[in-house]
Amino acid sequence: AQQSVTVANPASGASPDLLPHFQLEPEDVYIVKNKAVSLACRATPATQIYFKCNGEWVHQGDHVTQHSTDRSTGLPVMEVRIEVTRQQVEKIFGLEEYWCQCVAWSSSGTTKSQKAFVRIAYLRKNFEQEPTAREVSIEQGIVLPCRPPEGIPPAEVEWLRNEELVDPALDANVYVTPEHSLVLRQARLADTANYTCVAKNIVARRRSASAAIIVYVDGAWSEWSKWSECGAECTHWRSRECSEPAPRNGGRDCHGPELDTRNCTSELCTHAAPGAEDVALYVGLVAVAVCLVLLLLVGVLVYCRKKGGLDADVADSSILTAGFQPVSIKPSKADNPSLLTIQPDLSTTTMTYQGSLCPRQDGPAKLQLPNGHLLSPLGAGRHTLHHSSPAAEGADFVARLSTQSYFRSLPRGTNNMAYGTFNFLGGRLMIPNTGISLLIPPDAIPRGKIYEVYLTLHKQEEVRLPLAGCQTLLSPIVSCGPPGVLLTRPAILAMGHCVEASAENWSIRLKKQSCEGTWEDVLQLGAEPCTELYYCQLEAQACYVFTEQLGRFALVGESLSMAASKRLKLVLFAPAACPSLEYNIRVYCLSDTQDVLKEVIQLEKQLGGQLIGAPRVLHFKDSYHNLRLSIHDMPSSLWKSKLLASYQEIPFYHIWSGLQPFLHCTFTLERLSTSTCELACKIWVWQVEGDGQSFTVNFNIAKDTRFSDWLVPDEVGTPALVGPSAFKIPFLIRQKIISSLDPPGTRGADWRTLAQKLNLDSHLSFFASKASPTAMILNLWEARHFPNGNLSQLAAAVAEVGKQDGALFSEAEC
Repeated sequence: AQQSVTVANPASGASPDLLPHFQLEPEDVYIVKNKAVSLACRATPATQIYFKCNGEWVHQGDHVTQHSTDRSTGLPVMEVRIEVTRQQVEKIFGLEEYWCQCVAWSSSGTTKSQKAFVRIAYLRKNFEQEPTAREVSIEQGIVLPCRPPEGIPPAEVEWLRNEELVDPALDANVYVTPEHSLVLRQARLADTANYTCVAKNIVARRRSASAAIIVYVDGAWSEWSKWSECGAECTHWRSRECSEPAPRNGGRDCHGPELDTRNCTSELCTHAAPGAEDVALYVGLVAVAVCLVLLLLVGVLVYCRKKGGLDADVADSSILTAGFQPVSIKPSKADNPSLLTIQPDLSTTTMTYQGSLCPRQDGPAKLQLPNGHLLSPLGAGRHTLHHSSPAAEGADFVARLSTQSYFRSLPRGTNNMAYGTFNFLGGRLMIPNTGISLLIPPDAIPRGKIYEVYLTLHKQEEVRLPLAGCQTLLSPIVSCGPPGVLLTRPAILAMGHCVEASAENWSIRLKKQSCEGTWEDVLQLGAEPCTELYYCQLEAQACYVFTEQLGRFALVGESLSMAASKRLKLVLFAPAACPSLEYNIRVYCLSDTQDVLKEVIQLEKQLGGQLIGAPRVLHFKDSYHNLRLSIHDMPSSLWKSKLLASYQEIPFYHIWSGLQPFLHCTFTLERLSTSTCELACKIWVWQVEGDGQSFTVNFNIAKDTRFSDWLVPDEVGTPALVGPSAFKIPFLIRQKIISSLDPPGTRGADWRTLAQKLNLDSHLSFFASKASPTAMILNLWEARHFPNGNLSQLAAAVAEVGKQDGALFSEAEC
């Protein structure tokens, strides 16, 4: 509360008739975590000194005062200190920055010090831009970009090369730009390394993902040697070597012949006429060759008659022993076409489920599908098979499944659903612009079987997910099915989430809906897997669920402390046209997942809304405090707000549960004149004792469409991909990697080393529990990196594993 300050008259003769002079003024400071900071000022001559923070006087009881005398002038000196806590700064967040200044009195008047600003220091976790791996030729320039995370104070940036500090002062070939990019003027072989951008301030130190830079050298021919002497065949030759320079680090070999021959023109060369003995020799050789050809033809005919009963479509097994070529081939320099093109075998009878596909009970053990009836492991129930044409269209598929109990609740539109027909080659289902996909790896479906599989995104109001206590929904609710199928290999379901995960703040569980409609915990993240049927890889903004049983899934978290936070996406919309004086600004507070943003964009398109600011991310804490929204700095001569209170609130539990996806507040404004088209204001969104965000709105409501690009979906693609087109890794190369890395290798050169190089070593126990650990690693790589994954990086990692054990791959293969 504001305190009135009474200035006492100084005692007679206490100080000369001078204005106070500050010897020490308060300086800007940063609050780190929850530590209080101290502000101090010193003035002479002064009878009283008080602190004033954000226009309010600090209570005298909070001052620590010291008196002394200046030795040089003999004037009295007064020094005052106060402490400022994080709670004081957060209490006024959303209005202006927190500042303090000193006011000193003497008999001649008052003097004010400079303002000192108190800011809460932080450093975000995610880099705005990270360096990316590259392959460059020698002497080519390299620029590795790095935009550090947002922070106060701004982060300092340094670069590491193979974990050692890069010092531009010691290497003239290296310098760092003012935008923090690392520049190598001319790439050298010694520059082949892993580069990491490190951002740090007084709060924390963050590391970017490492970027592998490979500097390669293309081979070049040496000079031709001198021509040899003329030989008996009237020819002589010369040679050259691919050694100036020799190819390095996967560079291209020299093109052209190593040996050059030509006829001699020397007079010393004579041609001898063939004699009778030579003619007889040639005739004998021709006769022997004819006999061998006849014997070979007879052998082939006999063999074909004996093997006549074999299937003519059996493939030559030699194709599986092809060299492992792609590990060092750069796409821009590849001369060979695609190594493999396999079309799905649609001649097999399609099998479509016509009844409830839920097993009577889910056994804890892993079930194996036999070669017989498709539904045999599911017990004796109401299961029949319907044989249909393999060329059935999607509309017929939906019509057939729409009569079944497990499909009735699914939406009929294509926006939130994808489906396709798959066989042993596997494939992928995707719901565009949602981040939701289902990867069906090769051999997950038994050979000779064809499954019709669907993937569906549910709206929260369609599915009842009960939450208790501090539980909150962290992901969309997704179904994949048919739900009763038990695959022979785990499929991978990818979906976004909005949690800032940490072991000390969160307990996160994967929930699955049973056939009876109840939700059950099937996996607790961070703990040992309770079953071999499920596993989850949680990343910064997405999770990847390994499941051998299809069904309905959701990610649910329970906060363990008030420091637990969820990511909210704040989005501002307003009408694209304003024929009346009234104008509305809608502020959406959404869970930070792609599917929710997609729904809001579609909703606003129907309402005729336009985006009026770039979306922001806010970390919403489990502090039981509501979310507040306010509008400020609006020109009163042109606009007025119809909001009666100083701010609006969204209740904490409405946001924390995650079950109400489209929460928003509307600010209703009124123009004082129809000619007013320029709107300038600030909108604050904050949580008491939490993070906050501000939007500076400044645009023309009649014609400004600068943010319209946000309304265009940035992800396009086919909802269903079948066979090799659904995977980045060619099928034969995949089989080569699996057969080479699954067995334990010498010096540890096996799948464990590959997992470490791909930063997946925290999941070794899960990979080891599967029949093919390497296949699990490659499947996860496919799920994480499709369609924009860098196959060269994976090839380089596999090649490094191969170099540890020469028995894996030959030098030519790598």
